[in-house]
Amino acid sequence: MTHLLEEVSREHFPYPPATAAEIAEFEQRVAWRLDPDLRAFYLHCNGAELIKRLPDCPYRILPLSKIVRARVAIFGKDEDKHGPASVYAICDVQDGDYAVIDVSQQVNGRYPLSDAWHEAWPDPHYGEKIEDSFSEFLEAALRARRPSYWLKR
Repeated sequence: MTHLLEEVSREHFPYPPATAAEIAEFEQRVAWRLDPDLRAFYLHCNGAELIKRLPDCPYRILPLSKIVRARVAIFGKDEDKHGPASVYAICDVQDGDYAVIDVSQQVNGRYPLSDAWHEAWPDPHYGEKIEDSFSEFLEAALRARRPSYWLKR
């Protein structure tokens, strides 16, 4: 993560780091813990605009205060019919879609990231995995410099 975080600081638009207290407050609010990649990212910057500044950035990694369940981000409603409670929007890809994590599963101690295509959400057929971890997602986004659907395996 170190080289990726340095690149975010050097070439992109990071927000000021989250404090330990902000992270603790976030984890209490959502009732799950950041994995090592996410914790490193948020201690380095509490969100970031990648590639370009808003409104044109293809990836806005959300600050802790903006991370909500995917069903809330997409539909504005926290109801089971709008998707699982364990899936959270972590990155706004600026077209109504999100890169999301499912905190009910981990790969090697990290949350995998999937595409949340708003037209078909929560149909799992359209929510393909993008990467096995936030660090892999961040690296792919920094290299591709394209919208998230280009990152799918």
